[in-house]
Amino acid sequence: MNEQIILEKFSERLFKLIKDNNTDINMLAKILGIKSKSTIYRYMNGEMSPKITTIKCLAEYFNVDATWLMGYDVPMDPIKSNDTSNKKIPILGTVKAGYNWLAEENVIGYITDRDTIKDYEKNINEYFALKVTGDSMLPLLSDGDLVIVHDQDDVESGQTAVILINGEEATVKKVIKTNEGIELHAMNPYYPIKKFTFDDMKNIPIKIIGRVKEAKIKGAFE
Repeated sequence: MNEQIILEKFSERLFKLIKDNNTDINMLAKILGIKSKSTIYRYMNGEMSPKITTIKCLAEYFNVDATWLMGYDVPMDPIKSNDTSNKKIPILGTVKAGYNWLAEENVIGYITDRDTIKDYEKNINEYFALKVTGDSMLPLLSDGDLVIVHDQDDVESGQTAVILINGEEATVKKVIKTNEGIELHAMNPYYPIKKFTFDDMKNIPIKIIGRVKEAKIKGAFE
């Protein structure tokens, strides 16, 4: 990649990308690891030149060619590699019942890593990623880790799933099925087993929304 940024063209192209995609500046700054959204505005106004690593992150986020974003007269679309370059898995910030949790406003970023994407590209629209919170799944999963989830409403006993409790709380747990209902098992022994009857599952409600297929360490796609 050419290391020289053509600042005027870069700022114009970034401004247009942000405007056309109705991008949340605060969220973009968070994804890029930038402390203040004012830095993004300085990029857009041509007052400040970003680092090459930031250019690459912006290019991945908007799915454009990094050299094009830097201001050069090359195609806007990234060069495709095994037809995976324009495919991505959304990372969700919130999962709640009653609305489409895959809607754009719930997405805080994307997994675009080629080695990961190629494992899921055939049915990529059936997958989403979710950030783990808390320590209930230690040592298997840590706070801030990402789990890649297949969108499905049931799992086999013993599989790890994302479960929606009372329409508000999404939790990652191992599901054990019993004659009375299900049990949600944490990996951390300090957390008790949660047991729910079939009536509980209907009335609370308790809903399985996906099976965890893979875990990625914190920061792997930031």
